[in-house]
Amino acid sequence: MKNKIKVFRAMHDLTQEALAQELKVTRQTILAIEKGKYDPSLELAFKIARFFGVSVEEVFLYD
Repeated sequence: MKNKIKVFRAMHDLTQEALAQELKVTRQTILAIEKGKYDPSLELAFKIARFFGVSVEEVFLYD
């Protein structure tokens, strides 16, 4: 699944590490999601969207 996490991180001037700490996951988890190697759980997807103040559909693109 494609996503715009990297774009949203850049807009908020966040590193992968900073985002990971906010979401209580590892930096490797954020990296894997950004690269499309790992699809987050529904709960984590909502946490990410809520953190950035957008809908899940704005962050994750179903292809």
